[in-house]
Amino acid sequence: MKYLLLLFCLPLSLFAQRFTKAEIARYEQQAKRVTIVRDNWGIPHIYGKTDADAVFGLLYAQCEDDFKRVEMNYIEKLGRTAELKGESALYNDLQIKLLIDTAEAISDYKKAEPWLKKLLQAYADGINYYLYKHPQTKPALLQRFEPWFQLLWTDGSIGAISTADLSVAELKNFYSGEVTAAIAPPKDPEHQTGSNGFAFGPSITASGNAILYINPHVTFYFRPEVQVVSDEGLHAYGAVTWGQFFVYQGFNKYCGWMHTSCNVDVADIYAEKVTKKGDAFFYEYNQQLKPIIEKKITIKYLENNELKSKTFTTYFTHHGPVMAKREGKWVSLRSFNRSMNSLVQSWKRTKAKGFEEYKKTMDLKGNTSNNTVFADNKGNIAYWHGNYVPIRDKSLNWAKLMDGTTPTTEWKGLHPVDETVHIYNPTNGWIQNCNSTPFTVSGPASPKRENYPPYMAPDGENFRGVNAVRVLSNQKGYTLDKVIEAGYDTYLSAFEVLVPALVTSFEKNVKPSDSLYTSLAEAVQLLKKWDYHVAENSVATTLAIEWAQKLTPTITRLYIDQGERDQVENTKLFAANATLAQLTTPLLATLAELKTKFGKWQMPWGEVNRFQRLTNDIQSKHDDAQPSYPVKYASALWGMLPSYNSRPYAGTNKRYGVSGNSFICAVEFGPRIKAKSLLAGGNSGDPASKHFSDQAEMYTQGKFKEVLFYKEDVLKNAERTYHPGQ
Repeated sequence: MKYLLLLFCLPLSLFAQRFTKAEIARYEQQAKRVTIVRDNWGIPHIYGKTDADAVFGLLYAQCEDDFKRVEMNYIEKLGRTAELKGESALYNDLQIKLLIDTAEAISDYKKAEPWLKKLLQAYADGINYYLYKHPQTKPALLQRFEPWFQLLWTDGSIGAISTADLSVAELKNFYSGEVTAAIAPPKDPEHQTGSNGFAFGPSITASGNAILYINPHVTFYFRPEVQVVSDEGLHAYGAVTWGQFFVYQGFNKYCGWMHTSCNVDVADIYAEKVTKKGDAFFYEYNQQLKPIIEKKITIKYLENNELKSKTFTTYFTHHGPVMAKREGKWVSLRSFNRSMNSLVQSWKRTKAKGFEEYKKTMDLKGNTSNNTVFADNKGNIAYWHGNYVPIRDKSLNWAKLMDGTTPTTEWKGLHPVDETVHIYNPTNGWIQNCNSTPFTVSGPASPKRENYPPYMAPDGENFRGVNAVRVLSNQKGYTLDKVIEAGYDTYLSAFEVLVPALVTSFEKNVKPSDSLYTSLAEAVQLLKKWDYHVAENSVATTLAIEWAQKLTPTITRLYIDQGERDQVENTKLFAANATLAQLTTPLLATLAELKTKFGKWQMPWGEVNRFQRLTNDIQSKHDDAQPSYPVKYASALWGMLPSYNSRPYAGTNKRYGVSGNSFICAVEFGPRIKAKSLLAGGNSGDPASKHFSDQAEMYTQGKFKEVLFYKEDVLKNAERTYHPGQ
């Protein structure tokens, strides 16, 4: 009886983590075929006999560095966040379950081609072997990983869920019956994600080789730096999203790829005309009534340390799930949020041997959320704006709520890649995209707006795009170092519009005898003399950024729909029409806030704007009393190419970085790969590891490290060499 009681006292997770003898034997045999070399930056270089071996080792290494993030990405995609966060996450989980059907993912896994099934099994085995070898690691929910989990995503961006403009608040209104404001949660006005991608052709590089600049702007520690190599031809280096088995942004020895987020219309919403007959719902389509499909979805949520559940009766038309109700009509969503084809495309591009092979992967049309900037070792550079683009009636405005009763609003297949917005080897020799319009990617050589339907590229211009065109138009003879220098340009192009408006209005309307003059004259004069470049010792940078955050939110809107003004147009319109009060009242508030926080408003930007990494908490905590580094860079929102989004936290006066530059890399495609890279903080998520923050000071100064691409160089700089499990 004593032993029986002891068994009941043991945590259930201990039993759930156990794997069969056959599974353990399979893991251990595969581990012997994998070698992980950690270099002197802690970056894992994984070498396997087969592609599956490399995948096994990659996931094992990811779990070593940050299992918590690997698991959390899958908890979110399984729609199980409420089991950790409680009822507040209930409708976020419902949204996921409406858009991503786990039964379809399981079905796709069962019918996957043998080569893909091997990779999927190796992915799950790599994580499960880590859990087996590390019983001290306690998963939050997922005691074992299944091969089909990898098929819950469309591409490598964990947040790439396409819902048109439907919000979780609207979803809650519809399915709970509670009337809340149908708006998305407020966002930090400076917290803008996105990315920069540049490509340089042989005509403007010093060596005559193509160069690619990779600069994703994401939440810090979102992607680690890795290398995966196999005897089956895999040899890729770059950034991988936690829990995925392909290099998302990076390069191989033939070519490189960089993704930036886009606003291509890949999801549409439909107003459905619904009637009820008895207990059943029907919707009108093509002058006929069709039955609404009902589906029960049960979601568990945590309440008072107990798991409870709530079952929803959800509704679907042939367009997709019903997600809201507007003006008395049910609103359904047509989208593409999960696909095995997307995973196949993401994997195959990592093994592409140049431009022609890469174009073939684009023909799979599985990438819903990204643009692609490309370069290869033959000197080709290219750009594709989006990839998955439904064919639609060009006479309609697809940014609007569509009529769900008529076939006129149906998609008519997908555009071939060559019909989408793209450019190959432009005559100017360079390509840039900063989540901005494709019609300025190559200056005068860019694609022309009139040649494409509006839904294909509704993206407007932003100040990063303006700045990138300015920088890249003025140089030639690019080397890796010059490319990095261009990517780290310190100009804030938004303020060449905003600051003159303030100065002009102040000087025109405020007399020296006015109290407003006494309060603001020194600050306005400082801004007038500013050259719009950031610097650690610049007080003007502090004033400008803190002031601009308080101006109208129309100047912070980056992504637009068809027919709307973009960020640059909105900012110019505001600057041209703003009243004195609209410009000076926010500046007065800025000075007052700085005085309250620091005792004076004359605060250099580097003293206010800091980088700090203290813990591995996904929701980072910061502390003014703890060490931190000054950062001169600023938010991409104001035209900053090296993006650094920062904000104060509860209990802090200083601002701390939350997102922006994460994995930055410049790579030259000559006979031998040359590359330099930099990572926010460090590659490890373990605060006890020296690689948790060994790149922190370098990161704040834009100082890059040499990429170790070839095995002989990796071994010369090896810190540890081992098989998974050792």
